[in-house]
Amino acid sequence: MARTRYPHSSAPPPLSTLPAAALRAVLREGYGASDFRSDLLAGLVVGVVALPLSMALAIAVGVAPQHGLYTAIVAGIVVPLLGGSRFQVSGPTAAFIVILAPILGRFGLAGLLLAGALAGAILIAMGLLRLGRLIEFIPNPVTTGFTAGIATVIGFLQLKDLLGLRLERSPDHFLERMHAMFDARATASLWELSIGLGTLAFLVAFPRITRRIPAPLVALPAAAIAVLLLQQGVPDFHVATIGSRFHTVIDGMDVAGIPRLPPLPAVPWHLPGPGGQPLVLNVHLVRQLFPAALSIALLGAIESLLSAVVADGMGGTRHDPDSELLALGVGNLVCPFFGGIAATGAIARTATAIRFGSRSPIACVLHALFILAAVLAMAPLISCLPMASLAALLMFVAWNMSEGKHFLHILKVAPKSDAAVLLTCYGLTVVFDMVVAVTAGMVLAAFLFMRRMAETTSVQLVGDEHPVLRVKLPKQVMLYEVNGPLFFGAAEKAIQAFGRVPIALKAIILWLGAVPAMDVTGLVALESVLRRLRQQGILTIIAGLQPQPAALLQKAGVKEDATHLRICATLEEAAELAVRQVERMSRRHAGAPARPR
Repeated sequence: MARTRYPHSSAPPPLSTLPAAALRAVLREGYGASDFRSDLLAGLVVGVVALPLSMALAIAVGVAPQHGLYTAIVAGIVVPLLGGSRFQVSGPTAAFIVILAPILGRFGLAGLLLAGALAGAILIAMGLLRLGRLIEFIPNPVTTGFTAGIATVIGFLQLKDLLGLRLERSPDHFLERMHAMFDARATASLWELSIGLGTLAFLVAFPRITRRIPAPLVALPAAAIAVLLLQQGVPDFHVATIGSRFHTVIDGMDVAGIPRLPPLPAVPWHLPGPGGQPLVLNVHLVRQLFPAALSIALLGAIESLLSAVVADGMGGTRHDPDSELLALGVGNLVCPFFGGIAATGAIARTATAIRFGSRSPIACVLHALFILAAVLAMAPLISCLPMASLAALLMFVAWNMSEGKHFLHILKVAPKSDAAVLLTCYGLTVVFDMVVAVTAGMVLAAFLFMRRMAETTSVQLVGDEHPVLRVKLPKQVMLYEVNGPLFFGAAEKAIQAFGRVPIALKAIILWLGAVPAMDVTGLVALESVLRRLRQQGILTIIAGLQPQPAALLQKAGVKEDATHLRICATLEEAAELAVRQVERMSRRHAGAPARPR
């Protein structure tokens, strides 16, 4: 058997190249004053968009709005400086709501922040192990299904603040929460609904007038001004605002709304846990939080890398996925020690930054610094934002996140198996959670893919008129052509096609030129065929081996011998060898001396 040669593969770059890959690339190319001016404008615009959205996302999780702002500030500085994408804007995102809210209900703020820190450690490990490319193996129906499911949950949960409902209980699961909101339907407020629907209508209509100004920049201040005017002119008017809903005690003083403080260092497990008591950090607690942390890490990695791909398409760049995972892990590890919740790449904010001229990660850092400045300078004004308007903003975000047209397009044009995966992931996300949906979706997609591959693998009995052959095969020779990979899902089906060979057969040619890969199940099945043909005294000629199957056969000790197994590079060579074998055996049977080989 000829020695198999493999193409040279260069080793991956050292780990030292991962941190700050994008920033170092920008600086190598040259970064000037004009680039900074473009980044400054983009950073200011994205900061304006991210400011109310970060608060709304934190409120949707169940924590005070400043925790969302602290996330946008800390992650918005750490991740872009260390990451592998030039334009990625990191911060809290809507997708995390359905994961973080149950953690808060069970473990309190301390457990929520600690789970985020554990997720950061997991993401760092994923980056160091260079698992960034594995995200590419998640099928589109899986990501579309759970994304649409998350958007559905987020949108419906905003009905509480949009209607001003006062719930007697706040269950963790979606269906139970919807039932609780239905029970509280009598507490709905027409004023809250009017402010919320007005904000939502503005968010939908304003982009049709102009896209040069982000709609939330106009819609939310307008809603706050409308609330202030109505409070002055209408005696019975009342809607909940950030200032009326949230209060923080600082140095013994009650502060309404957002405290005018930067993110301050704090030990996560010393913050309030279940029942308001601090948590005791031990192995048991880490074991309890690990599944939630794994969910945060998985979703963060998927969303961040998908966002980086979108940014590449818009900006004409190429990101480093491993560097991005490492940076995201560091950001999530640091955020909880400054009061921040889980963060990831935000597709909408990233796209906004690119549209407004972002040139480098500096724009992402400037957006975080703008939010910090707004917290320090405008905290009392921010506290005037109505809760119904923030709910409307999240409903708007959820609608855009759902990609309804893309969802329906897949259902319309995709094979039934892909549509089944899409609907399964969507339904499981809504009824259970994202982890169950992704796990079930990946397993289902894998089985359907294996079935599809098994259907493409076949063994065909070819006559003596094969277009490659220039010699006519005698009747004592059979040619089988194997098409497709010989793996565990297809090997048994393929090998069964050999059936029972005639007793008078002298040689079989197995043409494996169309077999790109073979696993151990395919190897065992092939060895079984070779063993059976050996027992029947039939010469087997394997032709056209590709590198991977050839290496596997060599490693398994499958060797040539003169009477039972030969391996040829081409089909023509195999055919000539088979003809000589038949002639040799015919001469031997007739008593004539065999021709020299």
